[in-house]
Amino acid sequence: MKKNILSIAVAASLGFVACAAFAEEAFQGAWYAVPGVSYMSPDNDLKANDGGGAFIKLGKELSPSWDIQGGVGYNQASQDIAGAGGRYKQTTIGLDALYMLGRDKFRPFLLAGLGVAHNNVDYSGIGIQDKTHTSWLAGVGVGAQYLFTDSFGIQADIRQQWSRSSARAANVLDADGVVGNTLFSLGGIFRFGAPAPMPVVAAAQEPVATPAPAPTPVVAAAPEPLPVVEACKPNFETITISAEKLFGFDKYKLQDEAKPVLDEVAAKLIAHPEFELVIVAGHTDRIGSEAYNLKLSERRANAVKAYIVTKGIDSSRLQAVGKGKSEPVVECKGVKGKAAIECLQPNRRVVIYAQEQHKSGCD
Repeated sequence: MKKNILSIAVAASLGFVACAAFAEEAFQGAWYAVPGVSYMSPDNDLKANDGGGAFIKLGKELSPSWDIQGGVGYNQASQDIAGAGGRYKQTTIGLDALYMLGRDKFRPFLLAGLGVAHNNVDYSGIGIQDKTHTSWLAGVGVGAQYLFTDSFGIQADIRQQWSRSSARAANVLDADGVVGNTLFSLGGIFRFGAPAPMPVVAAAQEPVATPAPAPTPVVAAAPEPLPVVEACKPNFETITISAEKLFGFDKYKLQDEAKPVLDEVAAKLIAHPEFELVIVAGHTDRIGSEAYNLKLSERRANAVKAYIVTKGIDSSRLQAVGKGKSEPVVECKGVKGKAAIECLQPNRRVVIYAQEQHKSGCD
């Protein structure tokens, strides 16, 4: 068996365990399909060259730490015996358990699998024709996923895979027993079936004005009425809107149900031209890298600004900024997985507040 390749796989798996940064799990419980191609290095006992094939798997995110994948695969390789002719072929049906070392965009994992293998050794030149054997299948390996979007990514893994063969030719071939093939696989991830975004938190309540105390009555003859003084600095309450209400989880495209909320904001700005500069600040939770969250918050803030501008507000009155995960409302220390997504929901928000205003008529 090609022990050098197996050693690399074992060393890589140990490296993942020692060095992987356990990211905050963005676990959603999604289903996904993984079609792809594979490169096979057969057991030395099979006397075959390296070959390749294809596979298709169906996966499910079971928990923040575990995925399961089941599927079928087919690989073949040409013989490596002078004058033998023919091919070695292997068809597999298996189920893999993946231990996920992170749920960020980059997701390293360890895997172990069981299944059934059908080995066919067909070397006609040495008298072995369609020598087939169906047996158990077992394998271990290491790999990683990378998600480009919430619905698409790639997966790569390397594994050592054992099964039984029953091919033998005197003094030429002895593959009657356990054989171990090394496989490198590369496929696309097509995610679907993730649960709907969690219920949103309603916009923050407007501050309640404290009524001024009633004036002490003064006994006087024919008092003159007091002049009415307009407020110099009218209030523009801070408006906080849940990101899921506007965009959906991990998205930055406005949803239709977000538009009535932003229509009200635009109406207030039209009614109060004295507010010269209004800040639209996007905030995210801590799940994911700092750079990713900063970019997401900027895109969300710009999406809100762009919509309000379509309602007749001069773009110079609005400034979109991304805060990323730098100003959390809640911490949720020690909470992971789906519970962390729910706990951190208040941090995913867009905050709109006035920065400057006219002071016309004021000293």
